[in-house]
Parts: sequence; structure tokens; C-alpha cells
Amino acid sequence: MSAVEQAPSVTRPKSLFLRLFLIFSATVILFLIVISLSLRQIDQNWRRERLNPLPVFYLDNVRLLVDAIGIPPDLQRAEELARDLSLTIIIRSPHINWQSDDQSDLDVYSAVFVRTLSDEAQMMAVGNEQVIRVARGGYEYFLNRKAPSLSNYDYVVIYIGLGFAIFILFSNYWLVRRLMDPVRRLRQGAERICAGDLSYRVEVTRTDELGELTESVNHMADSLQSMLEAKRQLLLAISHELRTPVTRAKLQLEFMEDSALRETLRDDINEIDLLISDLIEAERLSTQHSALIQDDVDFADYVQMLAQQYQNYEGGVELDVPDHDRAMHIDKLRVRLLLANIVNNAMRHGQNRPITIKVAFTDFEAELSVIDQGEGISEEHLKHVREPFYRVDSARQRNTGGFGLGLYLCNLIAEAHGGRMDIDSEPGKGTKVSVFLPIRD
Repeated sequence: MSAVEQAPSVTRPKSLFLRLFLIFSATVILFLIVISLSLRQIDQNWRRERLNPLPVFYLDNVRLLVDAIGIPPDLQRAEELARDLSLTIIIRSPHINWQSDDQSDLDVYSAVFVRTLSDEAQMMAVGNEQVIRVARGGYEYFLNRKAPSLSNYDYVVIYIGLGFAIFILFSNYWLVRRLMDPVRRLRQGAERICAGDLSYRVEVTRTDELGELTESVNHMADSLQSMLEAKRQLLLAISHELRTPVTRAKLQLEFMEDSALRETLRDDINEIDLLISDLIEAERLSTQHSALIQDDVDFADYVQMLAQQYQNYEGGVELDVPDHDRAMHIDKLRVRLLLANIVNNAMRHGQNRPITIKVAFTDFEAELSVIDQGEGISEEHLKHVREPFYRVDSARQRNTGGFGLGLYLCNLIAEAHGGRMDIDSEPGKGTKVSVFLPIRD
């Protein structure tokens, strides 16, 4: 081992904000480069067209132009030359005040002398414009080159610049989208964890702030899963431990003389025993390795057989099953428990009105529905009734019954079969609880 140990390399997190700053800075710089190059090309072309030295222009063309216009001036010919050569021609005399371009604002009377070009021509300045004045035969001819409009070359430069600008924008969008892609995965993971899938973990692919945030969310899910698992194990252990004293209480009850007190105690003990059974069953179904004991059953016939035990209900139980039955692979005991919990809820809150048990089939699933015409459930409570120990009647009186585990347990049984449970209710009109179970060939 060497005397000097090399320090382990540490991967430093890459800053997300620094990346965004660099991307936007590069975008601004590229935009400035594209715009400046485009304007430079257009300006150079404009200068070539616009700044051809006027003296040379005069020596080469002006004499010919004035000769072509003639003395006295042929105004129609002057207008044609002005149009064909992109000139502004102004003719002044005591009898003529004419110019080829009505929109021109050249004030030739304010022209300032610059220099002499010939015995009949002078260079004049009108503001920033250069004008040639020719005096011949009692007429003054003022010639000025019009500012050139954008040429085809200029438009090509503009389109190329726009193309580069659009390319830069799309590249910037793609880079930012790729940079922020972990946010989308993080949101999807948070939604799954929020929906109860505490085993889901978001993949960490980055070492910047988003990567650290993803790790924090995963650690949070680990903590939640550990706490809930500890709570579940504690509840299951307590439920098992309560079995022994409840069994002893039942045994002691058998040695008591018949009395009203004995029946009251029997009801209380049976209620505690039912609660313990529901707790244990719920915890078994909520574990990842819950095992169903499934058999092939003619589903409609099985539901019809289970419905016979509810015929003593005062409001009456109607059975609606299809003529053609379907064989299904289900856990009969748990489906029996599911139907019992739903029907008992319907009888408890059905106000002695008829209850309908309905079976229907589609190509892929069976629907088992229990419909009552009772008090119904308000929207406020409807979204919570599948939670454990949640009751609309918070007083938990004996005449309303239940511990808030029935629908929670039914939902677990449906999900254990790969199905789902839906609840539709309207206060004052009744409730429909529908369980959908998949049909597997």
C-alpha cells in the first residue's frame, strides 16, 4: 500500500440550472450571429446598388438622359426613363414644375452645393441624398437615384436566416425537453405512488438536481412502504393475539345461565370475532403474495345459490341472472364473503325496500351488481367508503352496524381476482355496487 493514498473520485452533480443557462445563452448568441450575418449581407448588397458614385454615373449617363429628355423637355419620355432606370427626375423652369415621383419628398430648392461636375452640371446635397443638377436651355434637371428595394438575393438571405433561426429554436426546444424529461417520469412515478403502488420506484438516470429529487422521492416511497408494512404487521399480530381471549370468552359464556345479559355478551363477542376475522382477511388480501383458492364455477348459478340465504329480508331480494351462464375461475369463499358484505350493507341502509342482485356477462368479464333503493351516499363520502374503517355514520351505533371494513374488504377481493369495484350512489335514491371480474379461458 503506497504512503499516499489516492482519494476516491467523487462524481459531482451537474447543475440543471447551469445547463439551462448555457442553452439559453447559446441560443441568444446564435440568434445574434444569424441576424448580424443576414443584415451584413443585405447591407453590403444595398450599398453596392445604392452607393455607385454619382459623378461616374453622371459622366456615363446624365448627358445622355438629358439629351433623351430634350429641350423643351418631353415629360412622357422623362417619366419612362425615370421608371425604367429607377430614377427620380425633377424638372423646374418658370413654366414647369414637374417630378416623376409624386411621393418623393426631395426639396431641391434647399439643395446645398457640393462641387462642380461640368460647365452645366453640379453635385448637390439634399439631406442625406445626392442629387445632380443640370442647367440647360433655361431648364433645371434634377436627377436622383431611388433607394433600391430588396432584391431576390436579399430575400434569399432573409429566408436562409429565418431557416437557421427556426432550426435553432427547434434544437433549443429538443434540448430543453430532453433535459426536463426526468420531470415527466417523476410525475408519472409520483402518480403511481399516490395511487397506492408503493413498490414503484422512479429510475434515476441523472446526477443533477432532478436526479437528486428523484432519489428523494424514491426514499420517501421506501419510508412510506416501511411504515405501512410495520403498521400492517402490527395490526395483523394484534388480531391474531386477540383470537385467544375471544375464544376463552366464548367458552366462559357457555357456562353462564340463559339471560338477556348472556345474549348481549354473545352479540358483543361475535361482533369482536367478526372484526378480527375481517382484519385478518383484509391483511391477507393486501399482501403482495395473497393466495386465492380458485375453482371453476358456473358463476350465475353460484350467485343464485348464495342469494337464497337473503330471502327473509323484509323488503325482498330480486335476482336478475342471464339465461346463458359462464364458467369462471374464482375463489368461492371470498366471492361469498364479497357478496355477503355488499348485500348486508344494502339491507342495513336499504330502508326495507327491494334489493336487486344482478349478474351480467360481456366477452371479457362478469358483472355482479347489488342495487338498493335506500338512503344513498353523498359525493363527499362516496370517494372514501372503500377506505378501511371509514364510515358515513361516525357514531358507530349498533343499529347501523359495521366497522367500515366491508367495502374495503370487497375491493381487495375484487382486485385479488384481477377485477375492480365501482360504486354509484345518489342520496335519497339508492346505491349500486358493481364488481367486475375477468373471465379467463
